[in-house]
Amino acid sequence: MRWLRRIPLSLKFAALTLAYMAAAAALAMVLREWLQSWAAGGIAVVLLAPLLAYHVRRAFAPMNSLFRSLGSTVASYRDGDFSFGLSWDGKDELAELVAAHNELGDALREQRLGLIQRELLLDTMVQNTPVAMLLLEPDGRIVFGNLAARKLLGEGRRLEGHGFADLLAHAPASLQEAVARGGDGLFAVGTEEDEELYHLARRHFRLNGRRHELLLLRQLTTELRRQEVQTWKKVIRVISHELNNSLAPIASLAHSGAELLRRGQTERLPEALATIEDRARHLEGFIRGYARFAKLPSPRTEPMHWPRFIAQLRNQVEFSLDGEDIDGHARFDGAQMEQALLNLLKNAHESGTAPEEVKLALRRLHDGWRIDVLDRGSGMNEAVLANALLPFYSTKRNGTGLGLALAREIAEAHGGRIALLNREGGGLCVSMVLPD
Repeated sequence: MRWLRRIPLSLKFAALTLAYMAAAAALAMVLREWLQSWAAGGIAVVLLAPLLAYHVRRAFAPMNSLFRSLGSTVASYRDGDFSFGLSWDGKDELAELVAAHNELGDALREQRLGLIQRELLLDTMVQNTPVAMLLLEPDGRIVFGNLAARKLLGEGRRLEGHGFADLLAHAPASLQEAVARGGDGLFAVGTEEDEELYHLARRHFRLNGRRHELLLLRQLTTELRRQEVQTWKKVIRVISHELNNSLAPIASLAHSGAELLRRGQTERLPEALATIEDRARHLEGFIRGYARFAKLPSPRTEPMHWPRFIAQLRNQVEFSLDGEDIDGHARFDGAQMEQALLNLLKNAHESGTAPEEVKLALRRLHDGWRIDVLDRGSGMNEAVLANALLPFYSTKRNGTGLGLALAREIAEAHGGRIALLNREGGGLCVSMVLPD
């Protein structure tokens, strides 16, 4: 019967129909002569109907088998099994259907293999990351915990299926407090001699229609210690350089002064002593600046009237107000903000800008205030812009690298931010934003 599979379906239907009609006509003629009745045609049709049904069933049996196979493979695809394929010897419409079905199976199989490989890669990365990861169901049940989480919270045991609240009851008190506060935060574990600092991040999302929570616990101690060592090295280099610049002339002039006294040449002593005093005062100011940066207290905010505050600044440094005077109030620590803006305005004067070109612009934002200090100096290149706000970074020969860093520290302590950008036409704009 394989030759039947090579005949198109339309021809099969036509051939069977014609054969049935011809057989029925022939049988009707025979019966009409025998029965002498016009009912012979109907009798012929009834007699040939079982034979037609038999041949139709036999002719379409392979096609019915194919349809059952198609249904079985579709059910397998639904269950995630893509290992099945179909074959059909014919060259009819069903052959095109089988070919399309097999192509679909191949595509699904390749996608499934790619997905499995990506899942394995992702699982390997998640399991071996140093960040502890916990995935919680809405009822607080742990559905996933990587190796770092097991080590931190479960002494190496699997965490899946345990309640996070039960696990948290045996965790350090600092972690319990960080979780109870909600949101992201920092907490420390251990004693002062062996303390580890962690960052807790919490994110919510929907998985399979249900709300889940992802907890990330990242250890910061090693990174912070590395940064701390680098910072201390830089501080020591800057302080050593500044101390040597002041102490070497002082030691040399002190020796010279002693020689002048021994020789009785006292007329040059005042000059030597004045230089020693100048270097000593410079060194005193340098140390005081570092101490002020290291011991910056928390700001004591209070309502400040802008016209009065700007008038106080003008009594200490020269600048012009860019735009119209703004009559309003803002909340900040007056002493700290005055120190920050004095540093920025003095930097503007030191850029080589004419005094009348040093400007301060004040603008009201929808949720705070923006203060811009403008100059017409040479501006900054990309490298300097990227590092200028870092403590102890300075391009000036005698600079301490604390002016901009202190201004940034004060702005961030008030919940604000500070940014540097070059102005069109030359110069620099230092922009400080303070929230209400």
